Amino acid sequence: MAQKHFVLLLLLCIGCFVNCSKTKESDNFIGFVKPAHFPSTQYSFENNVIQKEKFALGKRLFYDPVLSRNNTISCASCHIQTAGFTQHGHSVSHGIEDLLGTRNSPPIMNLAWNNSFMWDGGILDLDLLPIAPITNHVEMGETMENVLSKLNNNATYRSQFQEAFGTTKINSTTFLKALSQFMLLCVSSNAKYDSVMLGQSVFSEEEKRGYYLFQEKCNACHKEPLFTDFSFRNNGLTPSVLNDVGRNLVSLEENDKYKFKVPSLRNLDYTPPYMHDGRLLTINSVLEHYRAGVTFSSTLDPLLQKNTPPGISLGTDEKAVLVAFLKTLNDKTFITNKTLSENP
Repeated sequence: MAQKHFVLLLLLCIGCFVNCSKTKESDNFIGFVKPAHFPSTQYSFENNVIQKEKFALGKRLFYDPVLSRNNTISCASCHIQTAGFTQHGHSVSHGIEDLLGTRNSPPIMNLAWNNSFMWDGGILDLDLLPIAPITNHVEMGETMENVLSKLNNNATYRSQFQEAFGTTKINSTTFLKALSQFMLLCVSSNAKYDSVMLGQSVFSEEEKRGYYLFQEKCNACHKEPLFTDFSFRNNGLTPSVLNDVGRNLVSLEENDKYKFKVPSLRNLDYTPPYMHDGRLLTINSVLEHYRAGVTFSSTLDPLLQKNTPPGISLGTDEKAVLVAFLKTLNDKTFITNKTLSENP
């Protein structure tokens, strides 16, 4: 009898622990907060107000492989938190049945400030972004119709959609808005650079020299504080065997050939390899490309044509201090934030 009471008490304690943990996580939910030193956002939050139930649903969907054709690939498969929400170690994305894509997985980071998405800017609305990887035959290989069918046939999801959106009928609008809720909260703004800008810290002498050099030679494209100007530029990479023409695929404009979206420089230590096709493995190799590897073409960015040969003049010492500054853009709290982590 005593043993039976002990088991019952243990189960009650476990239940209390689980419920208390859920309550604590719910109480700690803050929602979207614009960093004080960041510009205004581009996303229309009035059409998708951030709420803890919708965010929790979006996070579950982000980590659920049910969105792929054979239930093996989730959004998180190519956007891993510890790798700055990129696919660490792969030059190009590896999708369903280990099929290879043609581009490096861009980070899910600070998307509320973007006005276009993907390396070629082919998607203009964050709420539509997941459709591309879900339906791409080498990424998740599924159809939206099948995804919605699977979700509507899942009692737990129906209950969670009811809690979040007030209906058990799951459609593309509520599904996509839930995913946006999670992606919008993937905000990286707690690097050393940010604390310096907020007057909470100071750069070392090496970092300060690197910062001044960055402002002189890099800031035109990688504008602070997001470290991208969201434009599309040809940075002088030699066309690959696949001959990916970048922005031209979307615009069909000849002048857009080999132009790709300027990526943010935040969290570079966590997100190698670099460039749209992941061809460069280290930060030093990226700097060396700009120093001596820029290939001239008719659409090469004018900023890289100021020198002869084209590129950016960088000495050995200059590269060292520039790397020191770039490391101040690494945000460890972003890759360890449990709010963004998959629930155990």
